[in-house]
Amino acid sequence: MVRVKPFAAVRPPRDLVTEVAAPPYDVLNSVEAARIAGDKSLLHITKPEIDFDPILPDHDPRVYERAVKNFRLWQERGWLRRDPKPCYYIYAQTMDGRTQYGIVLCAHAGDYASGLIKKHELTRKDKEDDRMVHVRIQNANIEPVFFAYKDDADLDAIVAGVTAAAPEYSFVDDNGFGHKFWTVSDDATIARITELFTGGVEAFYVADGHHRTAAAARVCEEKKAQNPNHTGEEEYNWFMAVCFPAGQLKIIDYNRVVKDLNGLDKAAFLAALDKDFDVKPEGSSPYRPSALHEFGMYLDGIWYSLKAKPGRYDDSDPIGVLDVTILSNLVLDKILGIKDLRTDKRIDFVGGIRGLGELQRRVDSGEMAVAFAMYPVSMDQLVRIADSGNIMPPKTTWFEPKLRSGLAIHTLD
Repeated sequence: MVRVKPFAAVRPPRDLVTEVAAPPYDVLNSVEAARIAGDKSLLHITKPEIDFDPILPDHDPRVYERAVKNFRLWQERGWLRRDPKPCYYIYAQTMDGRTQYGIVLCAHAGDYASGLIKKHELTRKDKEDDRMVHVRIQNANIEPVFFAYKDDADLDAIVAGVTAAAPEYSFVDDNGFGHKFWTVSDDATIARITELFTGGVEAFYVADGHHRTAAAARVCEEKKAQNPNHTGEEEYNWFMAVCFPAGQLKIIDYNRVVKDLNGLDKAAFLAALDKDFDVKPEGSSPYRPSALHEFGMYLDGIWYSLKAKPGRYDDSDPIGVLDVTILSNLVLDKILGIKDLRTDKRIDFVGGIRGLGELQRRVDSGEMAVAFAMYPVSMDQLVRIADSGNIMPPKTTWFEPKLRSGLAIHTLD
């Protein structure tokens, strides 16, 4: 079973939460962050390169120094304050009339090493290293990771009881998504939450934040090696996560755009596709696939439906059944010559939150030659793949809404 514990969060006063809370570091580039960051925004801590004119590269040593300085200043000025005791927290997000309720807690780094925290994507060492630097210099998890767990009726009941009261925070962000936050400070409820997780939840599934999870585990190992009196009780053994019941989560499409047709003209490309797909023109309006093994494609001003022909995929294979695998094998690799999705510069990925119009725009602008709209992966598929020890192809899942950063921070001391 997983290990969890409450923690004394560093977080903004109620009247400042909308000024401090910010989108996560990896959904904005530096220019976008500089444009939206107010004076108190957490972006000055998570993306402090925006404090320099001109904006510095995010790996510049001065940027790391500014991150530490700003985190200290935000606390000195009272924009961030530590809770008086360890608590759990409930974080609710509402999008398109659907609400998901996550429990904010500390997960144990050792559970990542042992496989109780299960991943479905590979990580890149350079990204892990970058996240390690941020955790190390701040001695804190400034932003949470996003976990799922298999639905538990007893935990649901506790969450329902807590959220029946007025929330500590309640606001709507610039995207129109709702955010609410409750503190669980009652000792009996805290003990019961701990008991339910440690006695009944067999695993956590990384939904979003693979690099932050890996970095947290590596920081723990680093601090453990540096501490000759390590006992296993130190705060650095733990890191912050928001954990949602899997049944409440929805994965949206994660689409692909490609710069060229690998030397083929339009007719030759369509003929190559016809060997493995039923290809049908659908007109100029965006075409969204409605079932597994079906794709939308935008090429030269026309949307097409592509339906994989029988025998071109393996529904008994948890990876082979994925549409991202089918597209990668039969189109990106076989026809377009894209062998490595993680490194090839000819391909880019577009989260479904941007809409199919973004795919069309990037092709119409001449930046890209062709776009592919994907049918989204399900949470059941994600759990099966993680449980089997398999890894999804890169850029398979897109979760929305994103966790707002700054509602809670966990320090490692």
